Amino acid sequence: MNDPVIRLLRDLVNDGIRNGELARDGRVLRWAEAGSGRPVVVLDAALGEPGTLAWASVMPLVAPHTRVVAYDRAGIGASDPMSPLTLDGQLEDLSAVLEACGDGRCIVVGHSWGGLLAQLVAIRRPELVAGLVLVDPAEERYLSALPSDDLREGVRMGEAVVEQHAKAELPATIRSVFGDFATRLSDDSAMRERILDTYVSCYAEQSQARMVLDEHLLVIDSLPRIQRIRQTTPLPDIPVVIFSATEDRPEGQRETWTGMHVELAASIPRAEHIVLAHTSHAANQERPAEIADAINRIVDSVRRT
Repeated sequence: MNDPVIRLLRDLVNDGIRNGELARDGRVLRWAEAGSGRPVVVLDAALGEPGTLAWASVMPLVAPHTRVVAYDRAGIGASDPMSPLTLDGQLEDLSAVLEACGDGRCIVVGHSWGGLLAQLVAIRRPELVAGLVLVDPAEERYLSALPSDDLREGVRMGEAVVEQHAKAELPATIRSVFGDFATRLSDDSAMRERILDTYVSCYAEQSQARMVLDEHLLVIDSLPRIQRIRQTTPLPDIPVVIFSATEDRPEGQRETWTGMHVELAASIPRAEHIVLAHTSHAANQERPAEIADAINRIVDSVRRT
């Protein structure tokens, strides 16, 4: 595990933070965890973002209730890269983490792309998933319907990240992107600088920076297959909470995305849909209390069954 991440989380989140890892196919997946008990909660982050840091404001609100695991997907943060990067590989990695941590079915929490991966694992391996919390999850129909130029905006951003890394300019961008989150996490200026330094350390290697581009390319390449999976296999009947953000998209696009979340919730017998007013796509950073409350409610629900 990236020692700066664990040291930061122990000081920032909980001194009971522990590191974990799982060897797979000659590489290692790594995570941070806290708390104890079952069902285990596994947190998966958005595109190109280290999950060990992305959930820093949610973990301390869940750890008093049960064991919570925030993991870095292959190639991101402290986890070794996967070559080639594939949708099957990411789904198999998440399934392996659930098997290693779960001792029974887990509650899977996913933000954005992580939310779509969580659903696909629930479809492929329903015996591993006891419930889902989907934080403004990516939607394959929405993405497939975007104009080609809009869909490739993330690719252009990823290419810029790779170029900035080559020019040693990426740290300034990372500090800008995660500056608001650092402010939310701490009122102390020294701690905020430490948070940003730790984020910068997670993109220090060329392979880490490259994942911002590679995951965007993976999403585009995977959309037709994801649509076929969704058309043939429904999500299992488990408790699900779906959060929709409200900001940082053109009005029509945001309404379409949220409408698809509404349709998804309507297709699941035990689903709840929550719209987070005045919230951007970075809802994991901006609304940790509501997200943790949903997680803890599903934990209680699963324990009662």
